[in-house]
Amino acid sequence: VKPCPVHTKLAEVGLSPQEFVNIKQEFGSKTKLGAGAATCFGSLVWCCKDSKPCPLRDMELEANGISHDEYMTLKKQLSEEILKHTNLNTVTYSEDDIKSLAETFNITVDEAKQALEDSGNDLKTAIKNLRLKSL
Repeated sequence: VKPCPVHTKLAEVGLSPQEFVNIKQEFGSKTKLGAGAATCFGSLVWCCKDSKPCPLRDMELEANGISHDEYMTLKKQLSEEILKHTNLNTVTYSEDDIKSLAETFNITVDEAKQALEDSGNDLKTAIKNLRLKSL
């Protein structure tokens, strides 16, 4: 039996399957993603993104007055909520790392630290944000 890739990824990010389920159910109870009784798993919170064709999901979106844009916005918010509970972004950057970031963007070390903090300690997001600021 092939291992479930979702369980493997959850273990990598420090979430148990039950924690994952709880986060999704909680989010669904507070948003329109809780609708969708006629979907495969009884809630839109478990459905795929809208780039994958699914008549059951689309029927429920229409029945509940949810546009595809709103659906995808909610799915993005759900993914952000899940990420808040993971061990991602717990990386500690050294002073040399922060100094390199500052030098790369010609900013102070304090500004580099703030950029990391503002991006949830995600280096890729910090770099993206700093690039946008430099335009």
